[in-house]
Amino acid sequence: MIRALFAQSTPPRAARIACALAVAFAVILPAASFAEPKTDDDKTVYYIGVILSKNLSNLGLSPAEQAQVVDGLRAGLAGDAVEIDPAVFDPKLQSFTEARAAQALEREKAASAAFLEKAGKAKGAQVEPSGLIYTEITPGTGKSPGPTDTVKVHYHGTLRDGTVFDSSVQRGTPAEFPLNRVIACWTEGVGMMKEGGKSKLICPPEIAYGDRGNRGIAGGSVLTFEVELLEVVSQ
Repeated sequence: MIRALFAQSTPPRAARIACALAVAFAVILPAASFAEPKTDDDKTVYYIGVILSKNLSNLGLSPAEQAQVVDGLRAGLAGDAVEIDPAVFDPKLQSFTEARAAQALEREKAASAAFLEKAGKAKGAQVEPSGLIYTEITPGTGKSPGPTDTVKVHYHGTLRDGTVFDSSVQRGTPAEFPLNRVIACWTEGVGMMKEGGKSKLICPPEIAYGDRGNRGIAGGSVLTFEVELLEVVSQ
C-alpha cells in the first residue's frame, strides 16, 4: 500500500455515501450472523465490505442510528422500504454526512495535537519547523538522498492508536520510489537520513494528508513511520 504515500485519491462524496450505506448491513449486524469467509472469493467480498465500512466510521452513528440504517437496508432489500422523496432527502443526507465528518475531523485534529505535543518531548526527538518530529534510531554511514532522488526503504506506518495502516516490513519486500512522489513528511524526513540508517518520522497532518485524509487514514491524522534507508538508488 505504498501508494497511500502518494497523491490523495478520494471517490466522489455521493459514491462514498452510497458505498458505505450499501455495506452497513454487514458491518453493523453481529459477526455471529455470518459464516466466516473461507474461499478466496468469500474473503475478497468480505474485504470489500471492510474497506467500504470505513466510510461509516466518521459518522459517529449511535446504536439507535445504526439500527435505523439496518432497518432501511432490510426494508430496501425486501422491497418494503418506506417511500422517501430523494429530492428532499439527498440534500439532507449530504448535510448530515458533512456535519458528522466535520465533527470527526475536529476530534481527530485535537487528538493528533495532543499526540504530537507528547511525542515532541520524547528523548531524542527533534522537532523541525515543518512540524516533523524526527528521531534517529540507528545512525547511517552512507550517502543522503536529495528531494528528487529514488530510494529503497523498509518502513512500518502506524496511526496514533498503534494501528498499522501500511508496512513494507510486514510484506517482506522493500519499497522503491522517488522522494518527490511521496508526502512532504517523507521527502523531508528521509532526506535527513543516511544509507544504512533507521529513523522514526512522526508526521503532522499538515505534511501528511491534511484534513482530507486518504484511504484508511482519517482526515487530521498524525502518522508515525519507522523507516530504514537501505539505498539511494539514483541521484
